[in-house]
Amino acid sequence: MAGQTGGRWYFGWNIVAASALLTMLTVGMRMGIGPFFLPMAEDLGFSRSLLATIVAIGMLCYGLAMPLAGYLVSRKGTRFVLLLGVVVVVLSSIWTVMARSPLNFFLAFGVASSVGLAFTSPVALTPVLSRWFTRQRGMALFFLSTGSMAGIAVMTPLFNAGIAWLGWQQTILAFAGLFALITIPLALFVIREEAPAQSDLLPDPNAPTGPAPAPASASTPTSSTVPPSAPALTLHEALRTRPFWLIVLGLTACGFSMNLLGTHGVPMLMDHGYDSATSALGIGLIGVVAIFGTLVMGRLSDILPRQNLLAVIYLVRGLGFFALVMVGTHFELYLAATVGGLVWAGSIALSSAILADVYGVRLVGMLYGWAYLGHQVGAMVSSWLGGWGYERFGTHWVAFGASGLLLIGAALFSLKLPERGTLARRVYSTAR
Repeated sequence: MAGQTGGRWYFGWNIVAASALLTMLTVGMRMGIGPFFLPMAEDLGFSRSLLATIVAIGMLCYGLAMPLAGYLVSRKGTRFVLLLGVVVVVLSSIWTVMARSPLNFFLAFGVASSVGLAFTSPVALTPVLSRWFTRQRGMALFFLSTGSMAGIAVMTPLFNAGIAWLGWQQTILAFAGLFALITIPLALFVIREEAPAQSDLLPDPNAPTGPAPAPASASTPTSSTVPPSAPALTLHEALRTRPFWLIVLGLTACGFSMNLLGTHGVPMLMDHGYDSATSALGIGLIGVVAIFGTLVMGRLSDILPRQNLLAVIYLVRGLGFFALVMVGTHFELYLAATVGGLVWAGSIALSSAILADVYGVRLVGMLYGWAYLGHQVGAMVSSWLGGWGYERFGTHWVAFGASGLLLIGAALFSLKLPERGTLARRVYSTAR
């Protein structure tokens, strides 16, 4: 293996590529519900409020399954959890297309499908990537955000085309089949639990020989210095620390905004006079631009203070939500989508990287699972509020305006996160 034999190619990047692809499929289905929303409601005879409530509770189930996924990964390994997730996704997809009553549809699509997708989500993949990467951890985890954005950019238009061609039931079955064909080989042949002892800190065989440079002084840390060893906290102690809850609050706003756009973005644009193809393209464009944005931000996250970069992402994204409701022409829509796409990705990757910096890779899976529950609480609220707010007040400003305000608040919370050079001692003192 390249990472262990001194070759040029580090095998960890194969795992990154596989993880990004799996994330694209998982997030594409869970966050790309927009094209399905109106066809499902019309075919099943559900009101917007009823279907939005089912989707909202499903998002909460997705979040509640995250800590379980993190726990199973720590006990059984990533491969086991991924394969279990595939089985649940396939069976729940079959159940979904057969369901006609609200209860059956809720149990199939809202509960079972959410649990299966949680088992194949970034929560299951973050621990293995954190073990394989130290020096370039930010970049590696940012590729999960690239996969998330590709899920929006690629899967949203594909779902829209598939529904127009085959109908929503056949599109879900086609997705389940493709999901299994891709996930099973990647889980069996690419995902590897055991990383090299020094991960990506292994010496570069092409580096010039000579005396090794003196290590940076602990009193003058730089943003590119590998973080100091995290304190040996227990899970219970870590859950009581301030940085963890600041991450949770930010992820709650993130989940609110991401799922609001994924669930109600297309219907909102259609209510404002855009046709379905243009609406799907406008939302998809955010993901396309975000793919390229993650490549830049992934590099910056290993150079600049991560909490500052996270604050910028939340702030610009919040302003973008105000702009998206106000667009009135195709040009304005595509401009808002392009600007928003530049900062759409990265909040989850940066949050998980900061968790790994603060608490170490031993706890990152379980902590990320619990933190992501906040993400899904936000997603649940926005799913419900997007449908109820429009039916109650006849405007999308209720939900989309709330999203903008929450993201601006998340930006302020992010600025209070500790810098990498002070992580270990600050968290230790907070826990004590």
